[in-house]
This record gives sequence, structure tokens and C-alpha cells, in this order.
Amino acid sequence: MSDRTQRTIGAVETVFEVVDALETAETVGVSEVADHLDIPKSTAHIYLKSLEGAGYAINEGGRYRLSLRFLKHGGRARNRLNLYRAAKTHVDKLASETGEVGNLGVEERGQRVLVYKSEVPDAIYDNTPTGEHTNLHWTALGKAMLAHLPEERVDEIVDRHGLPRQTPNTITDRSSLAEELERIRERGYSVEDEERREGVVAIAVPIRNKADPGTVHAVSISGPKSRIKRDDELRSDLVEAVRRSANVIELQYNHY
Repeated sequence: MSDRTQRTIGAVETVFEVVDALETAETVGVSEVADHLDIPKSTAHIYLKSLEGAGYAINEGGRYRLSLRFLKHGGRARNRLNLYRAAKTHVDKLASETGEVGNLGVEERGQRVLVYKSEVPDAIYDNTPTGEHTNLHWTALGKAMLAHLPEERVDEIVDRHGLPRQTPNTITDRSSLAEELERIRERGYSVEDEERREGVVAIAVPIRNKADPGTVHAVSISGPKSRIKRDDELRSDLVEAVRRSANVIELQYNHY
């Protein structure tokens, strides 16, 4: 690999580090980006001006924010997913029937990606943005997918991302995770019991790709613990609603 190629790759990596910095705040200035990335202010300014010139950053009085151009790319990427096209209507229906937030997730690069969410007026939503990436073991969606991935893939994901703690209820060791994944396979659904957000409980069921056993997606509902549980037990009607939705989505997905 030539020095020029190495410099070019480094520049691309820095561009996306600047994009990540822009994502973390409503607006950022040149000095903030420079400090965050530990680069000279002149370099930070060049990157920001380049993003502005390409239409990916908006300059508002010397402070920069991400432009909505990223929304176009994300929307097109999602619309190309057969899963999304097959599932969207059914996730909406699941949210309407249960009164909770309906969620659709996929695994990408060892993380849970929230592809679609559907809210109804009485649902309690925690402002999770569509497209958000999180550790798989934090969420019901992620655990449903982990439980049905090949064991070597699960090991690869844990080796890469670890098992960091998000709340006091988060699983943080491999033996506990293995036990949890076995329970999920036995009962056919996963539960997120305040493992990512305190007070929030979710129920998820996997959606499998019959043509590729190594690809697993999931659908879930999420809401306040007080509504998802009764006397500390999951509401059976909600579990069955998620099961039905997953079954229909899986059928349509595999024949889309």
C-alpha cells in the first residue's frame, strides 16, 4: 500500500470522525471539532468547509450542523431492504393494536440498527432515532437476533464489541449471555428488562431469512414497565401480538 493510499484512507476516516462530532451536538464550532479530534484548527476548518461545500454540513454563523442530505442516503438504503418493505405496514399495525412503540431491527457489523419505529398517541417513546446503532445485548431486538445467529458469529461480535454495561440490569459476562440466549431460543422471544433504559421494557421475536440462516432480524414492542408487565410478569397478550406480527412479516419477507 502506498503512502498516498494510506493518507487518502486517513483523510476519509477523519471526514467521518468530523461527521460523528457534528452528530453529537446540535451545532459545533471549528475549535470544538479541533479539540474533539485533536487536530489543528486550520485542519478542522478545511474539513468543515469541505463538508459544507459538498452539501453535507450547514454553516450557521460560524457553527456547523449536519445537513438533511444524510436523510436522503439513509432513506434510500432503507427502502432497498426487502425486510423494510415487507414489514412496515405490520409494524404499524402492531403498534396500533398494542398501544406501544413498534420497532424493526437488523444486525449490521455486530450491532443492532433500528430500521423503523412506529408510534401511536399513547405510546411512551424515549426519543431513539431511526438508524441508531447500539450493542446487541442491550436490547430485546438485539438479543433476539443474537440468539439465532451461529455461535461463532456471536463469539465474533462479543470479541469485537465486548459486553459494556448500560444500566444496572445489563448483561455483562459471557456465561450469563449464553444462558439468556438459550432461554430466548426455548421460549421463542426475548425480553429487554430495563437493560438499556431504566423503566423501559421490550419484547422481541426474531425474523429469519430462510435462504440465509446467518441473517436474522427482529420485531419488537417497547414501553413503560408498568404497562408491559403485570405483577412483574409479561402480559401474555403482548407477547402473542409480537409473535403474530413476526410470523406474518417472516412469511412475507421470505416471499417478497
